Amino acid sequence: MKKMIKKNLAPVDENGQPVLIVKKFQTIEELEKKVWESLPKTCQVTNVDFEGPEIILYTKNPKAFFAGTDNYVAKIAFELKKKISVRADKSLLQDPSTAKKQIEGLIPTDAGVKNITFVEPFCQVVIEADKPGLVIGKGGETSKAIIMQTGWTPKILRAPSSDSEFLQGIRYHLSKHAAERKKLLQDVSKKIYRVASSKHDWVRLTGLGAFREIGRSCMLVDTPISKVMMDCGINPANKEDPYPYLDALNFPLSELDALVISHAHMDHQGFAPYLYRMGYAGPLYCTEPTRDIMALLQFDYVDVALKQGVEPPYTEKDVKELLKHVIVRDYRETTDITPDMRITFHNASHILGSASVHMHLGDGAHNLVYSGDMKYGFTRLFDPMDLHYPRVETLILESTYGGEHDIQPAREHEDRKLLQIIIETLEKKGNVLIPVFAVGRGQEVTLVIEDFYRQGLLPTAKVYVDGLTREASAIHTAYPEYLRQNIQRRILSNDSPFTSPLFHMVTAKDRDQILADGNAIILASSGMLNGGASLAYFYKMADDPKNALVFTGYQGEGSLGRKLQAGIKKIPIADEKGRTKELDIQMRVESLEGYSGHSDRMQLENYIRNINPKPKRIVVDHGNRIKTVAFAKFITQKFGVSSMAIRNLDTLRLR
Repeated sequence: MKKMIKKNLAPVDENGQPVLIVKKFQTIEELEKKVWESLPKTCQVTNVDFEGPEIILYTKNPKAFFAGTDNYVAKIAFELKKKISVRADKSLLQDPSTAKKQIEGLIPTDAGVKNITFVEPFCQVVIEADKPGLVIGKGGETSKAIIMQTGWTPKILRAPSSDSEFLQGIRYHLSKHAAERKKLLQDVSKKIYRVASSKHDWVRLTGLGAFREIGRSCMLVDTPISKVMMDCGINPANKEDPYPYLDALNFPLSELDALVISHAHMDHQGFAPYLYRMGYAGPLYCTEPTRDIMALLQFDYVDVALKQGVEPPYTEKDVKELLKHVIVRDYRETTDITPDMRITFHNASHILGSASVHMHLGDGAHNLVYSGDMKYGFTRLFDPMDLHYPRVETLILESTYGGEHDIQPAREHEDRKLLQIIIETLEKKGNVLIPVFAVGRGQEVTLVIEDFYRQGLLPTAKVYVDGLTREASAIHTAYPEYLRQNIQRRILSNDSPFTSPLFHMVTAKDRDQILADGNAIILASSGMLNGGASLAYFYKMADDPKNALVFTGYQGEGSLGRKLQAGIKKIPIADEKGRTKELDIQMRVESLEGYSGHSDRMQLENYIRNINPKPKRIVVDHGNRIKTVAFAKFITQKFGVSSMAIRNLDTLRLR
């Protein structure tokens, strides 16, 4: 018995007192020392800088890194497990006007260069082109020549295939505030690689939104060293309680280490600017397309609120401040975000840039996967989602359609049904309104209708795209690498389905004429008829039985879309003079569940079955209260994995 007791005791010192094991983490000083020790003097490195999680080497001899056979960067990156970039020393930078002429001479004319912007604080030149591959050159030869001949390190971006003033604005904003961003990134580095140690090894999860509900996704993951927030959304359909439980945090926002955003839908990121308004000044991690679409939707949210006479929780200034703090990462690119946390984004196949997030916590003490919103099934837009992770102890799994009977129809069936509704409506000289989420359903339905047209099934149709969907589709064309391979190939060969002559991009001034002309198919946001262009069309179309309304996405509880699905026939609206009147709803109302960007019950089960490795625990979130509890119980019984549906404000110790 004594031996057994002694075996289970923690280590003790000479006085019989328990010894606590202290874990230490890498500091900037230690990393910098290792870099200097690993580089020969011939590299002529003048400075080792840190920008967020990234290590930057400045050199007076770019040829040592770009023209030789010794891959110093790869060797150091492998040893330190860090991302490392090389830039020329500032003393080598050519005057921008001279450098621009040099660069234009090096890049083939058919690359379609749209903009060349010099960003001095980062010693970078941003080159925006129709064909980035030609700017890079075979084996990277052109980009290497640019840095060796001009000193400026090229950052190469794809120009959207259709004009996007918004995307240009984002890129200009980031360049304009480059010096400030540089300082912010250096401050982030100091926090990531700060002197830190822990006597304990616990990990906790606290639900701040979207637990036993859909909307306002938000959670806190913390350790003795770090505090990281995952998503920070709103519930646009809930006017009474739309925001996460941030008042439950027992620390000021200034102590938050990082914010990680899974994707750009408002219910996952719509409250993020409020954090910066209230004192948070740290980094926001997401994929690059998520950054752009997130800002687009946030600006629109502020604009719509003000037009409706509602005071939004943040301003455009707060959104611009947020953008300065964004650190983008690609899929499967592991990055440090705190001394004891690393994250990796994986394709979630939900919307452009959407990610499931793998978190390596507490120096390997625990590994967590946050599914975010995900689609484990066919979509026209995206390749299949990722299933493989290094380790998974806990899986946080969305369950929007986790109910026992939540089985979506086959896509082929939905395509046929949509085509039938359109043809029947147009034959009656009516118009078809398809409210779509500006991001995701808007592009998915665009591809479906474009396919109908290419097959000759809608030879006389007029298709109009209104609202944010126009700008969101343009952003899609700037990131073809995030899209399904066949769509990617079409964009790269100047045959983008989003710029097909079938689609007419319109604004508010065109709406009355569109409806008067008839024979129209209208794609417009918002997807739940909460506001925007779709609501404006609905008010004009609802009382005509020749017209049709087709829902293709989830309708939140309390939304007008959900009420129409339930069969409501009259709704109060304000007339031109502000007086309330009843709108008599006579138009045909249909719902197509098969276009959802969420997994249905069967797909969720298959995801659990196929994820590798198998999680030891599953926490069900982002679903109806009754359904999440039942689904968690089912998972335990079916798969033998401990599962639960915690509530908002619950704190779960993961380790």
